[in-house]
Amino acid sequence: MTGRRPLRKTWWKTALGVFFTALMLFPAYWMANVSLTRTSDLRADPPHWFPWNPTLEGYAAVLEQQLPSLGTSLLVGLGCVALTIVVAAPAGYALALLNLRGGRALNFVLLVAQMIPAVVMAMGFYAIYVRLGLLNTVGGLIVADSTIAVPFGVLLYTAFMSGIPRELLQAARIDGAGAWRTFRSIVLPVSRNSTLTVALFAFLWAWSDFIFASTLNRNGDLIPITLGIYKYIGNNTTQWNSIMATAVVASVPAAILLVVAQRYVAAGVTAGAVKD
Repeated sequence: MTGRRPLRKTWWKTALGVFFTALMLFPAYWMANVSLTRTSDLRADPPHWFPWNPTLEGYAAVLEQQLPSLGTSLLVGLGCVALTIVVAAPAGYALALLNLRGGRALNFVLLVAQMIPAVVMAMGFYAIYVRLGLLNTVGGLIVADSTIAVPFGVLLYTAFMSGIPRELLQAARIDGAGAWRTFRSIVLPVSRNSTLTVALFAFLWAWSDFIFASTLNRNGDLIPITLGIYKYIGNNTTQWNSIMATAVVASVPAAILLVVAQRYVAAGVTAGAVKD
């Protein structure tokens, strides 16, 4: 009897968890379902809960029309990752280990920067880019997307690097290493999990960005996939299977990255939360 009581007490929790998981994943399932549904079946009443007569015409349209946009999003995402790490890692090192004056005030500024709505920042970038001639350029979009990721990266690096044993830094100084060499040879390799976490979030933010893309790169020759979907909807409002197929393909890289980097993200986010 004692062995059955825990099962009786927890089965409803498992059922509740499965229910809410299915509820949250239903939009993703419906997106995949519509992507395989023929155009003639999209207005069926009641709707088809399963693609009984599946078609790949939506995915064929993706390969024909959206590959350049996918490549642009990949380029913007990788550029955002590189720029974010180049800026955030040294900044986090300086705030955590170099005892800079005004470090707490700067941390507060970074927190406030994350609270600014993206649409407000987009308007500011638009006014600046008009003068600098950076509108409708991939480089300008990378810089804009990095402004979202850099504050998060600096705060995460600061939290992790604050927990690095001081003995490592003292040993490096005894060996004659300066601040830059200590950062490059010791601090940065030790901060691998944080680097992967920052890189993942920076890529995902750039990959899923729509506000900056629609404001700063609307008429560019190379547009990201989010803007490609938006324009595709405006021009082909009846071909929902192609639209959903594009959304499915655009979701695959993010899903793969989250699955592969899950344990590193967990370690990187919780790093520095507990100190000895």
